[in-house]
Amino acid sequence: MEMWWNLGTLMTTIFFIRTLLKECLPPEFYDRLILLLSRLVKFLSCYITIVIEEYDGMRISEVYESVQTYLSTRSYSTADRLKLNKPENGRAFTFTLDREQQVMDKFQGIKVWWTFRTRELKQPRHFWNSISDEKRYFELQCHKKDKAKVFDTYLPHILVEGKILELKNRHRKIYTNKGNNGLSWTPVVFDHPTTFQTLALDPELKNDIMEDLTKFSQREKYYKKVGRAWKRGYLLYGPPGTGKSSMIAAISNFLEYDIYDLELTDVRSNTELRKLLIATTNKSVIVIEDIDCSLDLTDRKKKPKRESKEEPDPATGKPENEAPESMVTLSGVLNFTDGLWSCCGSERIIIFTTNYVERLDPALLRSGRMDKHIHLSFCTFSAFKVLARNYLGVEDHPLFEKIEVSMEAAQITPADVSEELMRASDNPTAALQNLIVGLGRAKERAVQILPGFTKGDEFNSVEEYDNSSADKAPPASEQDK
Repeated sequence: MEMWWNLGTLMTTIFFIRTLLKECLPPEFYDRLILLLSRLVKFLSCYITIVIEEYDGMRISEVYESVQTYLSTRSYSTADRLKLNKPENGRAFTFTLDREQQVMDKFQGIKVWWTFRTRELKQPRHFWNSISDEKRYFELQCHKKDKAKVFDTYLPHILVEGKILELKNRHRKIYTNKGNNGLSWTPVVFDHPTTFQTLALDPELKNDIMEDLTKFSQREKYYKKVGRAWKRGYLLYGPPGTGKSSMIAAISNFLEYDIYDLELTDVRSNTELRKLLIATTNKSVIVIEDIDCSLDLTDRKKKPKRESKEEPDPATGKPENEAPESMVTLSGVLNFTDGLWSCCGSERIIIFTTNYVERLDPALLRSGRMDKHIHLSFCTFSAFKVLARNYLGVEDHPLFEKIEVSMEAAQITPADVSEELMRASDNPTAALQNLIVGLGRAKERAVQILPGFTKGDEFNSVEEYDNSSADKAPPASEQDK
């Protein structure tokens, strides 16, 4: 009680002296004296204050956003007043400090105090009216002896943690340039459920891809050390229905990256292609699906000479029925993936997909552009077991042994297996029996469509067929005819 009495007496004395000085001294001298006293108090103080304002010029400060996100996970446990909100693309509620609220944070043995401040600004609009606005900012207070650690370690830590929390709390997006004259990106919320746990793929290949992605995401300093752009290229190739699109979704969900689905046929020139690349964000997956069908990017050494049988248009000199073509060239795509412009950004995955890898120009497939080639082939028994767990909820079944034997002889894609299992997903035995029938049809269909074979012929793989049919193939001259 005595302490509070003494404190009240001190505050009364200070207020009396301040009022007396203001009445007795000239205004200019009084203001000067107050300024000197405030500077003296700050000089003698053991703490410093760092102000982080909301706007940096005309844009919202990146540091301010990171601090706000970082404090949202710490403020709800210590602050007295909080603001509750849910971002438009957020997954959960977030908490932010209300005005004049303070929280304490500990980091590597030091203590800091964050306070959220607001100050009303009056900006004259007309001589008869004015509008009010708020200036929002955070104040960071720390001991002077900890200043170096705060600047060198603590604040960079907040920037990193804020970005990580922002990515975890928001829905990822998939962007497309289709429908915008190919000139800009249009986003849509991306909520694809495929993960590596549900992906029908051999476990060894799956683990290899996950380890490669994890290593890539953690090697920023290494890429800078060796002088390479922080990006990695993947080529997904194989027959239709083998899971190339599902693989892309699993990669995006694993890394928590946005997806940019690039439609090359909507891009009119190499310049527009570069502009689209610059407009992509870091931590993103850039996808060009069916690249062998998008543009003429086939092997330059194998290209036949094109002969047009159509009459040219007298005005343009081109065939009358020829559609306007994109001016994007192979050189433009190569520079997009591994040229100077590919360095405008970091932490990007570039993925090409194709059904016919042998048609692509080798320059597009070399390391540095497509660093990892992933062959997605027909469904194996280990991949089938993943599908059976996903669609039927079974880990084992008496029919598995028969399915394994049939799957070795037939060529069936994971998409076809999924379709067979979905037809009777409420009855696992019936679904597996349907799959066995489907495997039999797939084997008969393969025998019928492979030239030079009859139903009496047996083969275990496409490679065996290729080797066996080499002698049966007609000469090249006859094939041309």
